[in-house]
Formats: sequence, structure tokens, C-alpha cells
Amino acid sequence: MPLSATLTRDFDEVEAIAIGVFSDRMDDDGTGLDWAFLAATGFGGEVGETAMIPGDEGTLLVVVGLGSADDIGPAEVRRAAGACARAMRRFSKAAVRILDQLEDTDVDPRTAAQALSEGLVLASYSYDALRSRPEPSSLTEVLVDGKGGKRIQAALDRGVIVAGAVALARDLVNEPGGSLTPRAFSERIVEACAGDATTVTVMDSVDIEEAGLGGLMGVNRGSAEPARYVEISYDPVGARARLALVGKGITFDSGGLSLKTAEGMRTMKCDMGGAAAVVGAMSVIERLAPKVAVKAYLPLTDNMPGPDATRVGDVLTIRNGKTVEVLNTDAEGRLVLADALSLATEDEPDAIIDVATLTGACMVALGNDIAGLMGRHQGFLDAVRDAGDRAGEELWPLPLPPKLAKSIESSVADIKNISGDRYAGASVAGVFLSNFVGDDIAWAHIDIAGPAFVDASDSLRSRGGTGFGVATLIEVISTFRKPKKSEA
Repeated sequence: MPLSATLTRDFDEVEAIAIGVFSDRMDDDGTGLDWAFLAATGFGGEVGETAMIPGDEGTLLVVVGLGSADDIGPAEVRRAAGACARAMRRFSKAAVRILDQLEDTDVDPRTAAQALSEGLVLASYSYDALRSRPEPSSLTEVLVDGKGGKRIQAALDRGVIVAGAVALARDLVNEPGGSLTPRAFSERIVEACAGDATTVTVMDSVDIEEAGLGGLMGVNRGSAEPARYVEISYDPVGARARLALVGKGITFDSGGLSLKTAEGMRTMKCDMGGAAAVVGAMSVIERLAPKVAVKAYLPLTDNMPGPDATRVGDVLTIRNGKTVEVLNTDAEGRLVLADALSLATEDEPDAIIDVATLTGACMVALGNDIAGLMGRHQGFLDAVRDAGDRAGEELWPLPLPPKLAKSIESSVADIKNISGDRYAGASVAGVFLSNFVGDDIAWAHIDIAGPAFVDASDSLRSRGGTGFGVATLIEVISTFRKPKKSEA
């Protein structure tokens, strides 16, 4: 049952109450807490730190740290709310007193309310579909103490919607590649995204060949599972701009004939994390109702070393007519993205964002928590990065030096899919993709290879798929304006 967050002053019949406190106001906040007892337990009020205290009539009090009052922001509220949800996961109905504590801080109340409900939902997530004895969070109803009426309730509701979209992406990433085949993935997309104002079009192998999607066909050649290509279109009346979203959908990546090691394949069900992020965002677009036309382009296939797999040295012809010499079949994501970016360019949107678990080099550069951001049109790139900051997803700019184009020159085709050395791999992949995006279209490439999948849980993420990118895409869509040429 989905979690709900309701603004109210009535905390009757709750089983637990979480109370937020600032680390620098632990003796003067009007909560009536026993500060001497809390100090004796070692509680210091750091962000997300919790302490349990028995309350009246059997109610559990969860004291949660908010950090310093001068440093509080949406990220801290989100983390604190996540800590509340984890501490209260065995209860079905609980209450949270955090928003009232923020009244004399610089945090916008609506932003805080959305962050609060996002944290509650994200921290309550678990993937239990394949467990014989699931142990999901019991928390389904949270009462929130705060002022603001309908405006704050709307923000709480929006946070639940955004976090629910992230949860969908997590489910998709966590499902094994043996069951989430391209066909199954396309069916899930139809189920999640089709609506009154949103249409989903699915292309099968025949359609893909007729459309000339040579990159997608080339990657799919070694697989027993046929590829799919999916488009999702949201076109509201009076749309003020047009945005294209492209997501890499490699449902399992063995590396093809350039075979990965067993360890290298261990998490490769997550190689469709970009497509999952796009699907998550598109699944809630009608509920958020932005005045922006959005179209998603999703190439779906696995990458397997079957009898007719693409050989090293083969040349593929991409949708836009450019030819690519394949010198490493494990650099396959850029091949399917090339087709999708070409199709997106043909539709002449105001801007394109592609999201992909594209390069290990990006992980080497930025680690497991930060995504790489590349592209063209600085004003648009800044807007995407700012959207990520507001969404709690960090994006870090990486360069696309024109001189790297020489490193992917081919002796037999227009370009090759890897460079001749191991340096600047994330940027080289971005330069490759730039060949398939119209020069006059603002474009952002987000490499989520690091943060798409985690091996350990934290305050907001469970081990496995994270749904990284969903919240950023929703924020971009919600605030999108046509990029100005003067800001390019």
C-alpha cells in the first residue's frame, strides 16, 4: 500500500511520533524533551541521527537530528525524514513534527514539505518481489504537523508522487535481466505510462529494421531476445516548449563478444537505469501536468555473445546515416543511444536530455554518488545541474573537448565506437554521442554509471537500484523553458 503524508494537527491514534531537533538548539526548542537523558545517550542532533524515547500511552518518540539551524535545507530535511521512516518502519501509522521546527529558518515551506514526503517514501522502499519472506515497511500513513493548508498539502502530495516515480525506476532496475527482457520491459512501460494525454508506441524487430536503427539491431544480434524500441509522448494543449528524453535500455550487458568478467557482469541488470529513469519520470507526468510537450525515446535490448553477435571490426549504419566501426562490443550503450538521439533530433525539440549508465570512466572520475554532465548550450546545462541540486541528485560538469573527435576517427567508417587509449573515457563517449545530436539543439548527456546502483543501503537508498535521475528529470520538465541562443 502506498505511503500517504497528511497535514494535520491531530495526532490521535498514532503509534510513533518523530520530533526534529537542531543540533544547536537542543536546550531551547519547546519540545519538552529530556535533554539530559538524550545527552547521556550520546545524541547530538546531527542530520539523520535518531534516538528512541518511550512516550505517553505506549507511543514511541523518535528524536531525529536536523543538524545546524543555519545549514538546514531540502537535502537535510529529506535525510531526516528518511531516518524517521527507517526508525518507524514497524508501525503502520505515525506522525512527524519537523515542518514546524523550520518556521524561523530560510527553508521555503513548500520545498521542505516536498522534501519531507520524498524522504519518507524513499526510505520506506524495499524490493521484495522475489523474496520468499518479504519484510516491507509497515508504514503507510504519516501525519505531518505544520501550517500552510492546501499549499503545503499539495507539496507533500507532490513529494509522494516524485518518490513513487523513483520507486518504479528502482523496481525496474532491481528486476533480473532474465525476466525484464526487452519485450517485458516494453509491456511494463505501456502499463506505467499510457494515459489520457500520454501515448506509448512500441516497435518490434521488423519495425526497428524498417526504421534503420542500425545501432540497436547491431547490439541485439547476439541475443535470443528480440529488441524493442519505445516512444512515450505527452503533448498537452498549450505546451510552451518541447523537450526530448532519451534513455539507455540495455536490459543485461554481458559485454557481447568483448565479454565482461563474472564480477563485471554482477550488477549489469542495471544497465537499463537510464531508460528506467525516463520511464519513472514519464509515469507521473500526467499527474504533474506541466505545460511542456515531452517525448521519450527508449531503445531496449540486452547485449549477449550469441552465435551471430556483432564481431569486433563490424561496421553499423546508424539511423542518421553515419557509419560506426565497432572495436569493442562492450561499448554498446552509445550505439543504441545513437539511433535514439538521431530520432529525437529529427523531431526538432527545443532540447534533448539523454540518461545512461554509460562509462566506468565516469565512476573513476566522480565516484558512486555523482553523475557526469556533458553536452552543449551552457545555459541549458546549468539549468539541468540546478534541477539536480533541487532534486537532491548531484551532477558534475565534464568537458567535451573538440580535439577528442580525432581519437574516434576510423580507417574504414565515419567513426569508431572507442578511442585508441584508455584516457578521458567519459568525455570520449560524450563526443561520440554528439555526432547524433543536431548542432542547433540544446543537449545534456547525463552519465549515471556511478549512482544508478549501490551495494550498501543509506538513509534514502536501499541496496540495489536507486532510481537516480528520475527526480532531476521531473524537476527539469516542471521548470523547462526554451533555451536562449544568447546563453549557449
